[in-house]
Amino acid sequence: MVSKNQIKLITGLQQKKYRKEHQLFIVEGVKGIEELLNSDFELEHLFVTDNLFLNVPDYKRSIISEAELKKISALSTANDCLALFKIPAEGKINGEGLVVALDDIRDPGNLGTIIRLCDWFGVKQIVCSMQTVDVYNPKVVQATMGSISRVNVSYVDLDAYLQQSSKEIFGTFMEGNNIYKSELPQDGIIVLGNEANGISKSIEKLVTRKISIPRFGDLQQTESLNVATATAIVLSEFKRNF
Repeated sequence: MVSKNQIKLITGLQQKKYRKEHQLFIVEGVKGIEELLNSDFELEHLFVTDNLFLNVPDYKRSIISEAELKKISALSTANDCLALFKIPAEGKINGEGLVVALDDIRDPGNLGTIIRLCDWFGVKQIVCSMQTVDVYNPKVVQATMGSISRVNVSYVDLDAYLQQSSKEIFGTFMEGNNIYKSELPQDGIIVLGNEANGISKSIEKLVTRKISIPRFGDLQQTESLNVATATAIVLSEFKRNF
């Protein structure tokens, strides 16, 4: 059974200020929970509607009804399980190899997908502007499908971070050099911009190489690609000759 206090706590964690206050975040679904249980993340408590995760100690595992799960779930269609994990201390930025820098990404699904893509392409570090959506937003966590446990995400003053970096800084722009005809290194920072406005003017000034994904459509009328889709193409090209 889920108590009223637990319901209040868990539903509150859908908001950033309560996640920060309690230092907890929500994970839903067998895949995501399993990934985090096998990582360095620390489980606070697990709620299940079936005989799942029997290896979790009883004092950290509660069997609840589907109706109770619906009350605490952030999803329109609840899964069979929901877990609370402790938010770890932010790790030191890993500046080795490729680093993805996100300039004001606001959509949780986009951030979650970008984290998953970085995991797929072996990028260990994402640095986010302070305006970028919170990595522990339930929708972000859901979209990562567990990759949040393998990619380090840091929030920084992005202008200051780029200014002090000695790495080559790549930015995605419509007027940049064709990415398919560019020689791309295995070390550098790849900046991706806001869904509506792209890379901000202050960050653009710090970019040392502008790249673009060319349009091949006959009418050439598509304004831009979704930022997560663009990330997939860009990372694929950076890794293609690795």
